[in-house]
Amino acid sequence: MHTTDDTIIALSTPPGMGAIAVIRLSGPEAFSLTEGLFIPPKKGVKVSAAEGYTIHFGKLQQDNELIDEVLVSVFRKPNSYTGEDVVEISCHGSEYIQQRIIEAFLEKGARLADAGEFTMRAFLNGKFDLAQAEAVADLIASQSKASHDLALEQMRGGYSQKIGQLREQLLNFTSLIELELDFSEEDVEFADRTELFKLLRTLKSEMKSLIDSFQVGNVLKKGIPVAIIGRPNVGKSTLLNAILNEERAIVSEIPGTTRDLIEDTIIIEGVSFRFIDTAGLREGGDKIEEIGIERTREKIKQAKIILYICDISECTLDSVDDVLSEFREYIHDKSKRFILIGNKIDKLVETPHKFRDLVELETIFVSAKRKQGIKQITDSLLKSVKTNTVQDQVIVSNIRHLNALKNALKSITEVESGLQQNIPTDLLSIDIRQALYHLGSITGAISTDEILGNIFSRFCIGK
Repeated sequence: MHTTDDTIIALSTPPGMGAIAVIRLSGPEAFSLTEGLFIPPKKGVKVSAAEGYTIHFGKLQQDNELIDEVLVSVFRKPNSYTGEDVVEISCHGSEYIQQRIIEAFLEKGARLADAGEFTMRAFLNGKFDLAQAEAVADLIASQSKASHDLALEQMRGGYSQKIGQLREQLLNFTSLIELELDFSEEDVEFADRTELFKLLRTLKSEMKSLIDSFQVGNVLKKGIPVAIIGRPNVGKSTLLNAILNEERAIVSEIPGTTRDLIEDTIIIEGVSFRFIDTAGLREGGDKIEEIGIERTREKIKQAKIILYICDISECTLDSVDDVLSEFREYIHDKSKRFILIGNKIDKLVETPHKFRDLVELETIFVSAKRKQGIKQITDSLLKSVKTNTVQDQVIVSNIRHLNALKNALKSITEVESGLQQNIPTDLLSIDIRQALYHLGSITGAISTDEILGNIFSRFCIGK
């Protein structure tokens, strides 16, 4: 890790050509380095004397050679993103101009920023904790309202506050346990064991709730995988095209047209769904088709929602019973939804309502070809997601946080077991400290250079 006493620079807008580009500097010499290259219209005007949150027009030149006309935004410490003096230069979006400006500042003494180094400095300067810093990356990567809301809530500190409360409760009791160790020869008890049992039960319950929330948080963050499966030529690809409202998959009357997986994403009312059109499930295909079917079965395992398509004009109750038997493990899996889609109702005189009553599955009748019933499918998909969950409770969406919570829960469980077995106080203290360590690692109350380097290296350059 680099020290934070130098001045760093990087392009903060996406690389490539555009209308404008923004180049960011942060550090103790951000103002003086800018003054060495920036020529304002009025003589005597200095960036170092400018108030924070102000923007200044002028020319940027090196060795009397004009590079560009720019806007310089000034942010004074500690009221900046990084907590340091910050300058953001808005220039024309030519890649040549961007490179010339960065090179000019590097020659003046700035250093090219590492990935995520601006955000790491914000963390080190106490602008926000580690969980909030990670939420910044999630916010940048968000591609749906649900993932945006989740990242925004975590960035604003709601999740960190919850973790802090858990840690504070445990820390208060730990101080009493540690006090007992100081007076171990007097055999006194400062920490009420009954109250400690209550606290441990409360902490276990809240940690388990957070751990369980990862299932929701992860799919909201990455999108909900939906597998479209069924026998060959029942209209799987046609249905995918109808849902996406574009010709994404090849449609043919020839069975086995889809031999590999076709994936695409659509956002429905702020929630991202990843649809997977799979190879038709049948026996006796060629080697390539068999590979496609094997991949289909893998995707079925990974999917949160399974849409089983059947040709309702040819489908019988016996064939549905075969489906119920073949996919019973997924139908009864509480973590998945299995929906039967009766396709090709355009071939029928009347929609078979009695059929729906006889099948113990959620059933939707559609004509993918005519795009009938598609709204019923999307409405049903949305029922799988409690979009208000993001606002109603704290949700875990980061795998590092999940592992830390699991380790903390394990330590808390060992403390509880130790109390039941009446083990010595010093051994109890070790497990409590472990729990505190794992909770603290989430927000950065306890961190190492290795952890920080691993986290911030995943950020984009310029953030």
